[in-house]
Amino acid sequence: MEFAELIKTPRVDGVVLHRPFLPTVEGTLCLTGHHLILSSRQDNTEELWLLHANIDAIEKRFVGSLGSIIVKCKDLRIIQLDIPGMEECLNIASSIEALSTLDSVSLMYPFFYRPMFEVIDDGWHLFSPDEAFRDLESMTDEWRLSEVNKTFIVCPSYPSLVAVPREIDDDTLCKAAAFRHGGRFPVLSYYHKKNGMVMMRAGQPLTGTNGRRCKEDEKLINATLRAGKRGYIIDTRTVAVAQQAKARGGGFEQEVNYPQWRRINKAIERSNILQESLIKLVEACNDHSNSMDRWLSKLEASNWQSHVKEILTTACLAAQCIDREGASVLVHGTEGTDSTLQVTSLAQIILDPGCRTVRGFQALVEREWLQAGHPFQQRCAQSAYSNGKPRSEAPVFLLFLDCVWQILRQFPCSFQFNEHFLVTLFEHAYASQFGTFLGNSAAERVTLELCQKTVSLWSWMNRPQELERFLNPLYEANSLVIWPSVAPQSLLLWEGVFLRFNRSTKCLDEAYEEMVHIIEYNKELQNKVNSLRRQLAQLETEDGPLQSP
Repeated sequence: MEFAELIKTPRVDGVVLHRPFLPTVEGTLCLTGHHLILSSRQDNTEELWLLHANIDAIEKRFVGSLGSIIVKCKDLRIIQLDIPGMEECLNIASSIEALSTLDSVSLMYPFFYRPMFEVIDDGWHLFSPDEAFRDLESMTDEWRLSEVNKTFIVCPSYPSLVAVPREIDDDTLCKAAAFRHGGRFPVLSYYHKKNGMVMMRAGQPLTGTNGRRCKEDEKLINATLRAGKRGYIIDTRTVAVAQQAKARGGGFEQEVNYPQWRRINKAIERSNILQESLIKLVEACNDHSNSMDRWLSKLEASNWQSHVKEILTTACLAAQCIDREGASVLVHGTEGTDSTLQVTSLAQIILDPGCRTVRGFQALVEREWLQAGHPFQQRCAQSAYSNGKPRSEAPVFLLFLDCVWQILRQFPCSFQFNEHFLVTLFEHAYASQFGTFLGNSAAERVTLELCQKTVSLWSWMNRPQELERFLNPLYEANSLVIWPSVAPQSLLLWEGVFLRFNRSTKCLDEAYEEMVHIIEYNKELQNKVNSLRRQLAQLETEDGPLQSP
């Protein structure tokens, strides 16, 4: 297919662009295979370059011969294009709809993007499983890297290498995989070097209504327990939902077959509920009525903050079991690709200071989301302006980032990265020139040859000139476990995402710049103090102690 076939009118003059808190711009609108571009001859006017992949929905309006297209973006922007001529407006709208809903992944922009920067640090090779395992090997010899999934047959959503107990052979892993949803047998997610406890993740066991058991699965899970220790299985479903799963061939671990493990059910909503919640939240944030009561009511009705609380509470529970009770943990819901990953990754942020650095967080996203099989291509196909009932779309990753922001806000000095870093990840998960978030699994990314044909997001983010924008000026390395509050008054709306296009950020930007200036000035003063102290020490060495007058 040629992109030209989908572009009915490639160029229109006299188009007027309206954007929140920015001056109106008149210029020439051009459509390419991947971008909507509006350029103007006006001085000091920034061009609009909008990826078609970032367009969630459009609306058309007509007044006489003037047509308007309301473009609603996946990053939650809403812009308006006034186009002279009804035919031109209809053609542009039709082309945008076609170009923003391409089915073939290989036609997406990352396969055509050529970076204008030199790729020095190739992000595709920064966070491989064997690299992560080297850190584990330095702490314990109880685990090994298995190649049982080398061809992605045992578990299509797992990476080719997985960390498993050393005493468990690959044949046992295959039999355990047959007993778990999607072949997702229990694998190592996190090793707590303070006490040697571990966190694993998996898919639900396929016990069914007959209470089927699998001794290989029991052996695999028990192999992670130390002598005399017990473990916790955190099921991210309610008891009722877990019971209902048995009728469909799924289920949960029977305590009689796992006597050393205690099962805890924590309710985290499924993807379709989360998508509806996001739609309601964004609708509330776009409500421009002056009634504060109405706004707060709609905000509460979205239940978004409730989901944030549920996820953070469950992550804190997992972290508490590991750090305070000295117990290992297995986390799973149904598939093990959504709520499971939210819990395991947030628990690591709570427990591991390394995950609070830029590189550590990137490694966490790679390990616990990309390599762990979160279906980004499906979940991020549409955002808050999607039409009709959600299919497989859901803001699972956005909810995770929101939870991270909540912890960052409560511990502003414990994170090396800032809010802008999290917002950037949100934007690129939904639409990007980089290939990092394409595909639904490691197997799909290998098939698509993303490593050879696209550029990694990390290659761009880790360039010194870009990295500087993502660093937190308040950061002071904190080696302690951090325990976020989940009290309702402690959890706020993430305005940096949900309200950034509904109100001006000028005052916040100025305050941030002033804070950075004060911090830099303080560093200069501290350097001068240190220099004067060194000079004083040198004088005392040469002339003896200085006498007070």
